[in-house]
Amino acid sequence: MNKFDRIVSDLAVLEGQPCIRGQRLTVRRVLEALATYPDRAELRKEYPELAEEDIRQALEYAAANLDDRVLELK
Repeated sequence: MNKFDRIVSDLAVLEGQPCIRGQRLTVRRVLEALATYPDRAELRKEYPELAEEDIRQALEYAAANLDDRVLELK
């Protein structure tokens, strides 16, 4: 099984931004929603179409695509 089988990128949908499969909901929007609604019950009320696996894969996808370099703080 594909590690990110719920994340798709299609140039015809939201200009190719990574989205939750079958929805016009970007990974970025899922992350923003998690920050806005840290209580998963509230998040599920606002986005009932999101499955727990969608949320988990969005978080893992974002983490996998961040640069892991160390920045020196001054």
